[in-house]
Amino acid sequence: MTMTTADLPAVPVTDDGQVSPRAERPRRRSFTAEYKLQILAEYEAAQPGERGALLRREGLYSSHLVEWRRARDAGALAGLAAQPPAGRRTPEQVELEKLRARAERAEAELKRTKAALDVVGKAHALLELLYESADAETRSKK
Repeated sequence: MTMTTADLPAVPVTDDGQVSPRAERPRRRSFTAEYKLQILAEYEAAQPGERGALLRREGLYSSHLVEWRRARDAGALAGLAAQPPAGRRTPEQVELEKLRARAERAEAELKRTKAALDVVGKAHALLELLYESADAETRSKK
C-alpha cells in the first residue's frame, strides 16, 4: 500500500523564518601511533572475556586491531601514525605538478615543431629536385 501526503495526519507546519543550524558533520577519527601500540599491548595482555570490554570501552572494532597489528608486525611504525588525507597536497606539490605539466606541453610542442620542420625540409628538397630536373629539361630542349 502506498502512502500519500493525504494519508499523513494533519500537523500544522510552522515556519518562523529562521534557519536552524546545520548539524555538524561527523569527523573521521584518527589515532596516534602511541595510542595504537598501547591498545594493542593492552588487548594482547587481556583475557579473552576482557578483550570485548576493551573494544567497547574504546569504541573500536576488531578490524582496527587487525590492521594495526599487521602494520606493527611489518615494522611500519610510520604506517601506524595517522596519514594525511590523500586528496590534500602541499603548495610545493601543486607547483611541481604545474611545472611538470608545463614541461610536458613544451616538449610535445617541440616535438611537433621538429616534425613540421622535417616535413618542410623534405618538401624543400623535393621542390629543388623538381626545379632542377625541369630546368635541365628546358636546357636539353634548346
